[in-house]
Amino acid sequence: MKIAFSPCPNDTFVFHAWVHGLIPGAPELDVLYADIDVTNHLAAAPGGPDVLKISYAALPWVLDEYRLIPCGGALGRGNGPLVLTAGERTGISGPAALSGKRVAVPSERSTACLLFRLWAAQQVPGGLAEVIVMPFHEIMPAVRDGKIDAGLVIHEARFTYPNYGLSLLADMGSWWEADTGLPIPLGAIIARRNLDAERIASWTRQSVEYAWAHPEASKDYVLQHAQEMDPSVAQSHIDLYVNQFTADLGEEGYAAIDALLGRAAREGLVPPIERSRLR
Repeated sequence: MKIAFSPCPNDTFVFHAWVHGLIPGAPELDVLYADIDVTNHLAAAPGGPDVLKISYAALPWVLDEYRLIPCGGALGRGNGPLVLTAGERTGISGPAALSGKRVAVPSERSTACLLFRLWAAQQVPGGLAEVIVMPFHEIMPAVRDGKIDAGLVIHEARFTYPNYGLSLLADMGSWWEADTGLPIPLGAIIARRNLDAERIASWTRQSVEYAWAHPEASKDYVLQHAQEMDPSVAQSHIDLYVNQFTADLGEEGYAAIDALLGRAAREGLVPPIERSRLR
């Protein structure tokens, strides 16, 4: 079975057991490790992998071919994307100062970008000059070096941005949670509609449960793919992004997905979808 997910610690932690043949009855996986922008496009292209991790923001474009798997993804509180600047030298002291500025985002169809556009519609009068897509690991150096005015960052950048001399302008997660009272839907696991979704969900959930029961087992695998990340940062990343919603979305998880995609559809940012297609 072909699967694509990012090399980030939460994904490698979640899928370690399945990738290494530790889930009884689960098929062998042929893994493609790819940035979220790559997996978002793979899901929308003909002949994509059987199972993928994509942004929830990309879900409305792929539901004809794929269905949402209710576990294995990233959804939670206190883990939203951050808008960063290079501090006082930029002259950007608040959200309104982003008007007419150039901002980098990690995939046009990422949940991070979707949240940012919803936030900017409220907070940035006059709008942005340009939104530029960059691989997420290139964004902080670009902000630091003055190549762009601000950057929207995800993943371990929450913990490492001070190392680049950057300043936090806004936390998309804090804004979303204050505005809706709901957790943030970040990354979804999807599977082709011609596959047995219940079995895929079962294997994925077993892999999550194995990871929690044997946290030491995946450490070498996680760090191998974590782009020279400090082990403590990798663990903080896992602790933040692997939570109760990773084991099962539950009613609150589905409500958060519906709220995000419903609001985005009303703003014309994503195609509208039937709620029933999420289950």
